[in-house]
Order: sequence, then structure tokens, then C-alpha cells
Amino acid sequence: MDNAHDTIATTTPFDTAKLDRLMDEAGLDVLIATSRHNVQYLLGGYRFFFFDVMEAIGTSRYLPVFVYQKAHPENAIYIGNRMEKFEHDLGRIWTPLVKTGSWGTIDAIGHAVDHVRKLGATARRVGIEASFLPADARDHLLAGLADVELREAHFTLERLRAVKSPAELDLIREASERVVDAMLATFGSCVPGMTKNDIVARLRREEQERDLVFEYCLIAAGKSHNRAPSNQRLTEGDVISIDSGGNYRGYIGDLSRMGILGEPDAELRELLQQVEDIQQAARRAIRPGAMGGDIIAAGEATVKSSPHRAVLDFTAHGIGLVSHEAPRLTAIGPVPYSPYDADRPLERGMVISIETALLHPARGYIKLEDTLIVTESGWEAPGDHGREWNSLRLMA
Repeated sequence: MDNAHDTIATTTPFDTAKLDRLMDEAGLDVLIATSRHNVQYLLGGYRFFFFDVMEAIGTSRYLPVFVYQKAHPENAIYIGNRMEKFEHDLGRIWTPLVKTGSWGTIDAIGHAVDHVRKLGATARRVGIEASFLPADARDHLLAGLADVELREAHFTLERLRAVKSPAELDLIREASERVVDAMLATFGSCVPGMTKNDIVARLRREEQERDLVFEYCLIAAGKSHNRAPSNQRLTEGDVISIDSGGNYRGYIGDLSRMGILGEPDAELRELLQQVEDIQQAARRAIRPGAMGGDIIAAGEATVKSSPHRAVLDFTAHGIGLVSHEAPRLTAIGPVPYSPYDADRPLERGMVISIETALLHPARGYIKLEDTLIVTESGWEAPGDHGREWNSLRLMA
């Protein structure tokens, strides 16, 4: 099915001037996006609901494709599944050209090949997302465009998304607030005898009731540092660490909070305060114009001054449509990539996750993770509640 609106769109949901500049810097004439998060961004938030959970169908998989020619948004095309005709009929896809006739990877990328060919001699350097382009689709692309040069476009698309729009920030706020609310409701239901699996199941329900897509829960309990869900049972006095990602309309709320079955003693209060001191030190480094690496330096300096420095784990990273995206603050975090933003200024609208864990050998796994939005005067922290010990008083 080949569809096109009678009136060509004159506006796009993203900054075309910024994308054109980034493509110039990367030496790209045409961009072919195939990751669901980047396609969603380029389409202004649209994401086909049918494949939200699983992409496999028949003998292949769903492959959304967005093709953009530098400086020519009027030539943009979206290539989707046949059932997306219904979404197009409702006006949810902005591109001037829309093809809703594919079922798998080969037919989807075949439409992209046809479109790039029609763009002519100016389309010689084509950007792809190698990590999100299936091997059979890449082979078909190379065979169909033998005279073009394929280049990696991951960095170009990541930089386009690095500064969030006001609408994106609203979604991140909602995601963060709802995840923390779900965590606090889950803590309130914890009793001795429950398993970690029981708690994760409860958190899943609480997130779903708040219109979040539950993605994961890392959970530690008692003295253990193991954060996989399991049949480990809670006992009186256990500390509980919940670290969960809840997705709200594509944007991630990723935070961590602490609970305890009973009342925290003086040592536990001191341990959580050590974590809090590091979190606050890192926050104080956040403002427009500050170097991204200043956040890491501030957190690490506070770790070094702590009596528990040998068992502390601190990091910070960008977050949005993807966990661990721009700004890239460090090369030694848990997810390896070059620290592109360490010596570059932070910009208003960037979003940063700050996380500190204390792996105490006797008291357990103690962690806070917060989401920070860079604002004009400093930072804003959506979901910034429940950061003390959430005490679950036991029945006498």
C-alpha cells in the first residue's frame, strides 16, 4: 500500500536545521533510521502499538524505516507495516510520503532502496544504524545501492536528541513521578515472608496501573547484593532496594529507592546519608555551561572522602528514549562509550541520571538513583520523593 497526503507537510516535529548541520558534520547526504526509538523521535512520538512487546512476525520481524534527505524534509518517507495504514488514516504520521505495505525486513528496506534511488546522484553517502539494522536488510541495502557509501549514523541521531524539547521533558517528568509512586506503593505492601518475585510482580502491577510500560526491576534484599528477582524471602529487619525502569510513551523513568521491614537504626541512617551526600554533591555541579565531566568529578571527590569509599559505586549518564544516551559523561561507567560531553558544556534541556550504591558487607545493598533535568538556573529533579528510608512498621 502506497499512501501520500495531498498536502505536503511544511513542518517537522524535530529541528531540521540541527539535523542538517549534524549530517554535514558526519558527511551524510541521506539518513536511514531503523531503531524504534529514533524512528519514534523523528515521527514526533508516533510508535506502532502492535509491535510494542515483540517484533517477530511470521518468518521475519517488524522493521520501521524513516528516510531523510539532508535539507529536503519534503522528501522524507516513513515505511511501516501494512496495518499502519489505519494509523496513517488517522493522521498520526507526518511525513509527506508513507508506505504501509511491508511485513518483514527485506520488503521494508526494499522500499527504502527504491526511495534513495529516486533521490538521484545527490544521495551518495547514506547513514545507517548498524546496531539496529538486521543483517539481511543490510545485505539487501548494499546490493540495491551498490554505488553508495554506508556510514554509521548513531552518533548523529543521538546528538539530535541530546537536548529535550518541552514536550519530551513533560513525558520524562511523568515517567519519573509515576515510577517513584509505584515504588512507594510497593514498599507499602511488603511483609515478612514475601519473596523478591512477589515484590517485582506487585511493582509491575503498580506501574501498569499508572499507565507505565514495566521494563525491569533490579531488587536486592537483606544482606545480599544480588539484584535478580528470585524466591529469596523477606524477614523482619531486611533492607529492600528497588531500582526500576518504567516507560511512559517511550521515555524512561529510571530511579531507585530504599525500604526496610521495620525501623532503620543509626548505622543504616548514616549509610543512606553517605549515599545522599554523594548524590547532592553531583547535583551541585549541574547547570548550563558547566562541563559534563564536572558531575563525575564532584561525585567521585565525595566518594573519596567517605569512610565507605571502598564499597561505594557512583556514576552518572544521560537518559531519555534510551537508558545511557547523551550527554556522555564518562568512559569508565557501567556502559562503555567515549566521554564526548565530559569537556563540553551542559545545555538546558539535557537529562541526567545520577546513581550511587553502597554495597555494605553486613547491611546490604543501599542505593539512590535520581533523574535531573538541566534548567536555566541549575537543575530540576522530577520524582524527587521517597528518598529517605521507607519504613514498613511491622504488626506487633
